[in-house]
Amino acid sequence: MRILIAEDDATLADGLQRTLRQAGYAVDWAKDGGEADAALGCHEFDLLILDISLPKLSGFEVLKRLRARDSRLPVLLLTALDSVSDRVRGLDAGADDYLVKPFQLAELTARARALTRRGMSGAPTLIKHGRLCFDQVGRVAELDGERLELSARELSLLELFLQRPGQLVHKEQLVDHLCEWGEGVSSNAIEVYVHRLRKKLAPGGVKISTVRGVGYCLEAPQDD
Repeated sequence: MRILIAEDDATLADGLQRTLRQAGYAVDWAKDGGEADAALGCHEFDLLILDISLPKLSGFEVLKRLRARDSRLPVLLLTALDSVSDRVRGLDAGADDYLVKPFQLAELTARARALTRRGMSGAPTLIKHGRLCFDQVGRVAELDGERLELSARELSLLELFLQRPGQLVHKEQLVDHLCEWGEGVSSNAIEVYVHRLRKKLAPGGVKISTVRGVGYCLEAPQDD
């Protein structure tokens, strides 16, 4: 899952990035409305956390342009404006939820989880694949009822495969969904992440096949 934060307060943005990365998300930061609008026009994200009072372009204008492109990207507004009229304006402009500053980071993380689930078009909270079960809310994977110890990146990789069972997932898609701006993650690094995930899933008969030079595919579970 990849999140864009559009926030001009560098201290707050840093705290948000740290919290969301610990929760297993890839996070990018735009420091003004112009950067946010440009990023939304050329990259795919799973959630936009958008401050209303941005320089260059206001959050309302960024949201207006986003919806004018027929994007259904979930949007969480951050605002110091706590009047009912301001909240109504944001929701009417196409926001899905809002938080009034100051807020608790735990609440923001919970709302982010809820909105990313909503963005999956009603996808189930629990995904089962043979003997594997993945909780998209708690971001916990279990194999035969035992919790798997996965890194944040391995969890994100597994979630991406489980959302596309039996489908080819190109390496470029993995980089786009898992990696932040400037990370420079190579295809070799992606191969390493997939290899580590395979080893942890193998005892449960969960297989990720390689389409050489193209990508990977999560195979259908085998009947016991």
